[in-house]
Amino acid sequence: MAVTRAMRSAAAHSLTDAQPVPFWLEDPGRPGAHPALAGDERCDLLVVGGGYSGLWTALLAKERDPARDVVLIEGKEIGWAASGRNGGFCAASLTHGLGNGLARWPDELPRLEKLGAANLDAIEAAVARYSLDCDFERTGEIDVATEPHQLDELHEMHEEAVGLGFEGLELLDGEAMRAEVDSPTFLGGLWDRRGVAMLHPAKLAWGLKRACLELGVRIYEHTPGLDLVSAGPGMAVRTPYGRIRARRVALGTNVFPSLVKRVRAYTVPVYDYALMTEPLSPAQLAAIGWKNRQGLGDSANQFHYFRITADHRILWGGYDAIYKYGGKVRAEYDDRPATYLKLAEHFFRCFPQLEGLRFSHAWGGAIDTCSRFSAFFGTAHGGKVAYAAGYTGLGVGATRFGADVMLDLLAGERTERTELEMVRKKPLPFPPEPVAWAGIGITKWALARADANGGRRNLWLKAMDRAGLGFDS
Repeated sequence: MAVTRAMRSAAAHSLTDAQPVPFWLEDPGRPGAHPALAGDERCDLLVVGGGYSGLWTALLAKERDPARDVVLIEGKEIGWAASGRNGGFCAASLTHGLGNGLARWPDELPRLEKLGAANLDAIEAAVARYSLDCDFERTGEIDVATEPHQLDELHEMHEEAVGLGFEGLELLDGEAMRAEVDSPTFLGGLWDRRGVAMLHPAKLAWGLKRACLELGVRIYEHTPGLDLVSAGPGMAVRTPYGRIRARRVALGTNVFPSLVKRVRAYTVPVYDYALMTEPLSPAQLAAIGWKNRQGLGDSANQFHYFRITADHRILWGGYDAIYKYGGKVRAEYDDRPATYLKLAEHFFRCFPQLEGLRFSHAWGGAIDTCSRFSAFFGTAHGGKVAYAAGYTGLGVGATRFGADVMLDLLAGERTERTELEMVRKKPLPFPPEPVAWAGIGITKWALARADANGGRRNLWLKAMDRAGLGFDS
């Protein structure tokens, strides 16, 4: 559908009061930051990074060994980056969905699905055990078809899942889909009833921070790790006002440049953007349904993700995936009005019955994207350092699994996790500039063409598929 001048004007009007800050981080329950490290520290385990990856690592380390002395440092404040800016989709999948898992690890997929389900169960148990007030709702997620070829793809995916013995996936025809959430653009859907939970992402990070502190983790905020060097039998990390010596180090810095320099080529920062509406009125809620509060995502290459919050707002994000030449992470990239306008136009095309609704917040943030769309792992400095990165927008749930992998690797243990091909092998690295920028640009163009041409992938995308390379937000 072509965008008319009236449609664009209405979309622009809906954004005039939107604050360019993440909705989640404005919550009045946001805790104050802990002081920065000043002087020298020693510990058994140093965790670098105060997002989900680092927080889960610190928490699980104390659960495994309550006597272990754990320190966590964060360059700014706990949860301020991707962990406080995402859509709040906490998925069981460790492989960025069934399709990506089948393409990359078909022999391991049943085991990966089992481990992923157990990981989500463990997150749900931790929410209860530590009283994490994060609006956790295990409502599932629906992949929505908005084009006929997408409906065919969902049917094929359902058949493959059933053939592999997977349960909990329900196909919805157009009528059943619109009975769940009503949009004239919805042709059908595939509902994963148990594999995804909705939550308040920043509250999860803050709750994990509190749980870590209660178990004795020492947390220093506004304390970036500046360099990492061997120091006798352990490691040392220099910070602006001090230094930390640790027997072992776990790196959960994700999209930010790794302290192990050789890891940096495996990720690129891709900027993703989202809008949040004002709370819907009872009449507006009745107009769209959504009584079961699932997360939704359309099935295009350039896809949208959307969900409803505890206070009946709609978060609407995705579609644009912006890579800036040089692969830098910069605060000025967090705000992009051109994308906000595009997202608002798409929102009202999906939900025309919500005409007149306004957006209260608009924001962006960087995703640590890797070429296989799911996390990779490794060690450095003779096994004294472990890292996990490359979650590609699926880190709300998978970071807990990654924390377990890092702790297994640091302990030198052979476990079901460390024996996985997914853990043992890395994705292909991204090439240096200007090849990375040009390649990503061509791939984005090709993906948009595929969406417009019934999902048909051109020679470039087929070559990328054969090489095991991909680009996704």
